[in-house]
Amino acid sequence: MTYEKRDELPQEIREQLPEHAQQIFMAAFNAAQTDGMSEEGASNVAWNSVKNGYEQGSDRQWHRKPEDPAIHNKAVMSGGN
Repeated sequence: MTYEKRDELPQEIREQLPEHAQQIFMAAFNAAQTDGMSEEGASNVAWNSVKNGYEQGSDRQWHRKPEDPAIHNKAVMSGGN
């Protein structure tokens, strides 16, 4: 089973996850299912994908993790003479 639209996601996921996190969940779930993974396995992959960018708050809702400024402010070294 794959999800065509976010409306098809389980109600619990739609209630807890913001729209972008729902899209991440759906894409990861569908990719895992397409690769032949079981529904349970695909669900685990999907949740792990969400957890890469989101964390659950004390309100049981999922919020985007703060970005690490060190990653974005890294100096790029270029080769030269």
